[in-house]
Amino acid sequence: MKTFFMDTNLFIRYLVNDDPEKADWVEKLLKQATSGKIRLVTADLVIAEVIWVLESAYGLKNAEITPMVKGILATPGIEVTNAELVGRALDYYESLNIDFIDGYIAAVMDKMKVTEIYSFDIKHISRVKELKRIEP
Repeated sequence: MKTFFMDTNLFIRYLVNDDPEKADWVEKLLKQATSGKIRLVTADLVIAEVIWVLESAYGLKNAEITPMVKGILATPGIEVTNAELVGRALDYYESLNIDFIDGYIAAVMDKMKVTEIYSFDIKHISRVKELKRIEP
């Protein structure tokens, strides 16, 4: 089975359907992956960019974006690097209304069993109650 990398713009076209022809093409690609004809892979950084584009260019909020991205993670035939960390980051992102990257940092810290972070970020990192933020 042949493996292909999926770039950010494919996910965006599919999720927002702002170019129906391209969205249909991506849907066909996803069906091929789901049926096992091809394997699709992408990176956690692509997912971060998807979230950033949906927020900045389309004005979507955390609660709207999270189910979209969880749908990507749950799609058979698509492999996302560090999918477990991405899923945990999404939980923080939505439940605490923080930036995805801050959620990802919290997920990495949790995985590494680190509870203290040097950060000037009062707004977002401080919302993660399991972490102790320390200003250097």
